Amino acid sequence: MLDPRICPACGDRAERPRTEGARPVLCCALCGHRWPFRRLPLFALTGPSGAGKSTVGPALAERLADRVVVLEQDVLWTGGLRDDVDGHPLFRSTWLRMAAMIHQSGRPVVLCGTVVPAEFEPLPERTLFADIHYLALVAEPDALAARLRARPAWREWSPPRIAEMLEFNDWLRAGAAEMTPPVRLFDTTEAPLAAAVDAACAWIRAGLGSL
Repeated sequence: MLDPRICPACGDRAERPRTEGARPVLCCALCGHRWPFRRLPLFALTGPSGAGKSTVGPALAERLADRVVVLEQDVLWTGGLRDDVDGHPLFRSTWLRMAAMIHQSGRPVVLCGTVVPAEFEPLPERTLFADIHYLALVAEPDALAARLRARPAWREWSPPRIAEMLEFNDWLRAGAAEMTPPVRLFDTTEAPLAAAVDAACAWIRAGLGSL
């Protein structure tokens, strides 16, 4: 599957992909060529570092292997993308294009990584998806800080970085319901892994509907 911005007929690359119709096709603004395109839901398993994404994600991949593709966002956290600014739109756009290409195989993506709706919804690549569903794993501040302090030294969780992540955790817990679309929360402070995986699986299955 080509990058969805690139027309397979004339080779033009659009800055803003165009989808049309109830059964979407991609449309080239330059030559008018239209080609079939699966516009599936995307699942963003988000939340602060230390809340459980990297633990829940592999369990989802095992349990729902026949229905979704589970990916870790940090795989593409590389220099050229990391150095982007204001919410890292280049990084986010790259992931949306990658997920959209995977969707053409017929299986939706569950993307595990820290993101909020305001960082995905305004992007040109947003048109490549049906709904984007957001589930944030969060935790009580003391529990989250303890988890981050216990991480290996190579991950460089200094006190300032931990404080920044705790601030994000508090902000997300306070405002998730008012975001557009709303972000569902699951508190992992006392929850066993099985309960978190069950909640994430139920969220994904509800979003898949009849797919």
